[in-house]
Amino acid sequence: MKLLAITSCPNGIAHTYMAAENLQKAADKLGVSMKVETQGSIGVENQFTAEEIREADGIIIAADKSVDKSRFIGKKLLVAGVQEGIRNPEGLIQKMISGEAPVYRGQGDGENGSTPQPAAKQQNTFYRHLMSGVSYMIPFIVVGGLLIAIALSIGGVPTPGGLQIPEDSFWKTIERLGAASFTFMVPILAGFIAFSIADRPGLAPGIIGGYIAANGSFYGSEAGAGFLGGIVAGFLAGYVALWIKKWKVPKAITPIMPIIIIPVLSSLIVGLAFIYLLGGSIAQVFEMLTNWLAGMQGTSSILLALILGAMISFDMGGPVNKVAFMFGSAMIAEGNYEIMGPIAVAICVPPIGLGLATFLFKRKFHNAERESGKAAFTMGLFGITEGAIPFATQDPLRVIPSIMIGSMTGSVIAMFGNVGDRVAHGGPIVAVLGAVDNVTMFFVAVIVGSIVTALMIKLLKKDQAAPRLAGNQGAEVEAAAAVEPVLTSRAVSSSSDESHRTVRKLTDIINLDLIDTSLAGKTRDEVIDAMIGKLDAQGVLTSPGEFKTAILNREAESSTGIGMNVAVPHGKSAAVLKPRVVFGLKPEGVDWNSADGEPAKLIFMIAVPAENKGNEHLKILQMLSRKLMDDNFREQLMKVKSKQEAFSLLDQIH
Repeated sequence: MKLLAITSCPNGIAHTYMAAENLQKAADKLGVSMKVETQGSIGVENQFTAEEIREADGIIIAADKSVDKSRFIGKKLLVAGVQEGIRNPEGLIQKMISGEAPVYRGQGDGENGSTPQPAAKQQNTFYRHLMSGVSYMIPFIVVGGLLIAIALSIGGVPTPGGLQIPEDSFWKTIERLGAASFTFMVPILAGFIAFSIADRPGLAPGIIGGYIAANGSFYGSEAGAGFLGGIVAGFLAGYVALWIKKWKVPKAITPIMPIIIIPVLSSLIVGLAFIYLLGGSIAQVFEMLTNWLAGMQGTSSILLALILGAMISFDMGGPVNKVAFMFGSAMIAEGNYEIMGPIAVAICVPPIGLGLATFLFKRKFHNAERESGKAAFTMGLFGITEGAIPFATQDPLRVIPSIMIGSMTGSVIAMFGNVGDRVAHGGPIVAVLGAVDNVTMFFVAVIVGSIVTALMIKLLKKDQAAPRLAGNQGAEVEAAAAVEPVLTSRAVSSSSDESHRTVRKLTDIINLDLIDTSLAGKTRDEVIDAMIGKLDAQGVLTSPGEFKTAILNREAESSTGIGMNVAVPHGKSAAVLKPRVVFGLKPEGVDWNSADGEPAKLIFMIAVPAENKGNEHLKILQMLSRKLMDDNFREQLMKVKSKQEAFSLLDQIH
């Protein structure tokens, strides 16, 4: 019997490869031929060929994230969670052998025994669907805004009514290309909201509904329903398509449901609803909102700038930030560029201001934070507010008010200075590209806002204790070297700047100081704190609090206690400077809510940078995950009495 299997977990680090290893071992034990494809953070590995799929007797998917099943239509398919692949691989294979798995007909991801996602993984579905549409919409606004800005700055001629491009000019063509890009904004927004809700059957009705929303001629409005109408159209199209998708239909009609029935009926329902019921009312609301914003002057415009600046900087790329950003983006499409201007300033002030503070007021920051300040400053130049997040998570009560006051200051100056932005983005980069009106005042606003942020940091933030020096860690390693020179020399090497080295084995990202054969703590969270403390002591983290949040968020999705007395807490975070693994032994065990109910005694904490340029460390994690399935290896590791013994065993993983 020939079987194929796919394993995948949300983070794609540990569980993916543990499930793969256990399924492969179970198949070998049962005398079944099996190939396992892993879909982890490294990407897809061991990918199936068309011939292998054709020859397979069945497919097992052990995954906690969406896996494309379109390759397997007509094949027996068994879908389970990744934990099932880890703790009950033989049971899954036995179901395939006994013929219990149904044939996959390609009628949706929710059938054939797919496991519902745990409640902890649910999120605000409205926000998720909305952001899906926004993420696809933004490139159209950026392209349109930049093309129009370039055309005006190069080919524009001053007139009493402002810059105008002559009709016979080449730059008029460029301007029209930009305008064409803008026309797609609302349809794309609506289309991909619907796509997020109902998958491909929702795309066409969503785009059609968005087009109708943006063109008031369908329902007797001069202005159209704008982005508000696009949002309504997208959600309406998505849920109508999802409703029709669930209809019970004869098998003869099933193949044409996603390509004919669902799109046609959904488009009719959404289109007619907008033309006869919704369009006019939404258009009136949107027109009133646009006129109100366009007419804001004096005190009211200052209030608006203060609100926008505060929203952008409050959660630095989070939901509140996105609401303000989307609002400014929509106003660009309506020809109101002076809303996005203050937003463009507020976007870059937090990271630039914090970078400036780390340079001017060094005593307020540890060494690692000062290094992060350089990255934050650079990110600010390119309009990436998220560069401020590591500082805010470490000291939110002082940092967040500081950046909010700085952003609000910059936004008010930009509003006073009539700063406009024709592109849905922020930072000096948009000014360099010619997308900003009144460039001088834009830079004045950015500079003043950044200085205010830095001064607020000086005022509110406490001086930090003298930072740990790398030499202190080196001294501790040298002390250990007296016991085990060879092992310690490897540890020192692995803790140096490995950005120029290729990670070949686990001991390249673990050293003696990251091993503890008698972990402190009586609860899971206390153990996590102890292990994070070891990472922090080696200067691996810019913010222990932020990394702990990443670890606990992963635990909330599903326990990393995989059973067999093993737990592998792991997290990807911007607070991690370089990949590291901490190993801890807890002889008496600690409750980790493991799949088999057994306490965790062998605990590996995996710290991964949010954006890592290489995949070598992920391959090591894959090796670690597979090695932990070896009963003899676990027994040997459980019996170690010293760091050196543990290091010797871990050195076998390569």
